[in-house]
Amino acid sequence: QVQLVQSGGGLVQPGGSLRLSCAGSGFSLRHYAIGWFRQAPGKERVVISCISGSDGRRSYDDSVKGRFTISRDDAKNKVYLQMTSLKSEYTAVYYCAAHSECRANAVGIGTWGQGTQVTGST
Repeated sequence: QVQLVQSGGGLVQPGGSLRLSCAGSGFSLRHYAIGWFRQAPGKERVVISCISGSDGRRSYDDSVKGRFTISRDDAKNKVYLQMTSLKSEYTAVYYCAAHSECRANAVGIGTWGQGTQVTGST
């Protein structure tokens, strides 16, 4: 069964850091583009970072550039999102997703992690 299993997340103080994990089950993540998406309350799900399966190229939305780092551990079949300098406005549910290529939005992506809540305390 092909699935993505997420871990990490939680409550974080302003300026704090968190690391989200996305583990692949039933398939190898290195053959796919893995994206991280954020969905704030009442908002649409938007892509914030992606790592390409073909060449490992990383991309970031301007809102997280310089603060978030995406990485992949092929031995563990996991992709991580290291988040630093967190702000309360980053409060959202974060999802990882697998697709054939990095996408600009969530349309057409069929394989998703279960989501993990990140809450910035005030």
